[in-house]
Amino acid sequence: MRLSIGIVGLPNAGKSTLFNALTNAGVLAASYPFATIDPNVGVVPVPDPRLERLAELSGSARATPATVRFVDIAGLVRGASQGEGLGNRFLANIRDVTAICHVVRAFTAPAVAHVEDEVDSLRDVETVEAELALADLETVERRIQRVEKEATADPRLRRSVEILARAEEVLGSGGLVVHDPVLSGRGDELADLFLLTAKPIIYVFNADQALLEDEERRAVLADAVAPAEAVFLDADLEAEIAALDPAETTEMLESLGMEEPGLDRVVRAAFRALDLQTFLTSNPTETRAWTVPAEATAVEAAAEVHTDFARGFIAAEVIDYEKLVEAGSWQAAKARGEVRTEGRDYRMRPGDVVEFRFNL
Repeated sequence: MRLSIGIVGLPNAGKSTLFNALTNAGVLAASYPFATIDPNVGVVPVPDPRLERLAELSGSARATPATVRFVDIAGLVRGASQGEGLGNRFLANIRDVTAICHVVRAFTAPAVAHVEDEVDSLRDVETVEAELALADLETVERRIQRVEKEATADPRLRRSVEILARAEEVLGSGGLVVHDPVLSGRGDELADLFLLTAKPIIYVFNADQALLEDEERRAVLADAVAPAEAVFLDADLEAEIAALDPAETTEMLESLGMEEPGLDRVVRAAFRALDLQTFLTSNPTETRAWTVPAEATAVEAAAEVHTDFARGFIAAEVIDYEKLVEAGSWQAAKARGEVRTEGRDYRMRPGDVVEFRFNL
């Protein structure tokens, strides 16, 4: 699946630093606005400790994780919806991504200028959201004028007028379409508008040590952006960790009292925001995690592996990862009766290890 997360935020929030850490790509990260003009793109593996264990069981030559595609987009400024800064170019880049990772500055550093002169994380969140909402409002207003006229002759369009009117109301108040309980289930009817605020979103607060140690303040910030997910990390520190070899990474994490890099939490949060899951396949050639929507059927999962698997689908042989590991091998699991045979309409689960049976 070709899905992408756009990293957005005000200038000097730490977007490119986070992108560098995620992708280890060495992209320019500078403390002045618009250091990023053309979007940078990187493909990031989704952390999954199951792969190595499963590869061992199958004697696989390689283990291939699922991935998330991150796009580092230029910093937005107040007035972007009216053409300020990189204006329409910035907004167009956001329209091209599947979901948004909003990096919010939550650190103080006198040497790194803030476009509003002082750090205020919630104000910065509101600034970015307001610009996205204003851009969408213009789009909706243009559409509703046309559809209202057409609805006078075609009553079937009245429902569309109601949905657009709701979107206009939400956006006019600075809200996000994705968080509105009425509009969140109407994605198909608004899809051709490519609304920025209809995209799933996660918030990454680029924090200093004071905030990372202040649980109460973190809770306030997380509540302010709910129901979206919030991740707190120090992007500079994460970039240092990302540059280490595995042994050094383990040692540094232990010294910092961290169970895992903050970047792992960002990638998993992005995966959840896109409402995705993975299933696993494993054989002597490769153990691999495959990405499918959360409600994907077995035949849809088969198509992700190979279109021939879906076209000639017979059945999916499925076992939960934990049960397979407990059994020690696929053959032992089958002997114990723990491998199930499922049909094309079976709903995939995140822990599924699958072998597809097909015939062409």
